[in-house]
Amino acid sequence: MSPRCFVIGHPIAHSRSPLIHREWLRQYGIAGSYERIDVAPVDLPAFVARLRDGEFAGGNVTAPLKEAMMALVDEVSEAGRVVGAVNTLWRDAGRIIADNTDVSGFLAHLDATVPDWEGRVKAILVLGAGGAARGIAFGLQSRGIGRILIANRSRARADELAAAFGAPLEAIDWERRSAAVGQADLIVNTTPLGLQGKPPLDMDLSTLRPGTIVDDINYVPLKTALLAEAERRGGILVDGLGMLLHQATPGFARWFGVDPQVTPALRRLIETDILQA
Repeated sequence: MSPRCFVIGHPIAHSRSPLIHREWLRQYGIAGSYERIDVAPVDLPAFVARLRDGEFAGGNVTAPLKEAMMALVDEVSEAGRVVGAVNTLWRDAGRIIADNTDVSGFLAHLDATVPDWEGRVKAILVLGAGGAARGIAFGLQSRGIGRILIANRSRARADELAAAFGAPLEAIDWERRSAAVGQADLIVNTTPLGLQGKPPLDMDLSTLRPGTIVDDINYVPLKTALLAEAERRGGILVDGLGMLLHQATPGFARWFGVDPQVTPALRRLIETDILQA
């Protein structure tokens, strides 16, 4: 039987995961399927029962189900436990395993875009202290970076994240974010500020040093105002679309047995869909 896979959420029509996975199925000539399924939170246990019964090989989970899913599976990866949310599921000998591949997707895209970044980054400024920030801080901490500053609009949440992870994380006041720009070799925006339809990210980049890496995990618009300003000042840009593409690869490999590649053609496909939306 051809593997049948899914992305679930509520709502789900906006998800671009089917575009990504169906393109890989076509490219590699694999007999399988990947579909959007709208699952309300109240219906999640019943859907997991369908997965457990073998109707699906696995799939992806998006908002608002990523946290609730953790209690319904048999095993959660370290990344999933640290972040407190999962986005990728697969079946293994009748058990359901859950992972958070946003962490590996973030690092894989950063590695691909700036291959020598670890050797040039001594200090990092992370904007935000929510689930995305937790995953990214976890990933960056695993690479042995010397200093990671966390700036969040609620200082208490930044303090909580820094305390949970320990060194080298350090919480700073949101009002200090612009002053910290000149100290940072890598700046990562994990907040929704600057996302289409959200308030702008108010941040002064006048002290940004040329060659500073600026990563915005938002990908609508494709080049956020933060990235555009960083580019004008000589920064090295890492956009959110690449993270979306790279986070999809581990799941596809689990479900269909092929390690897919993130290619320029795949990126153009998703870019076109975003621009036409």
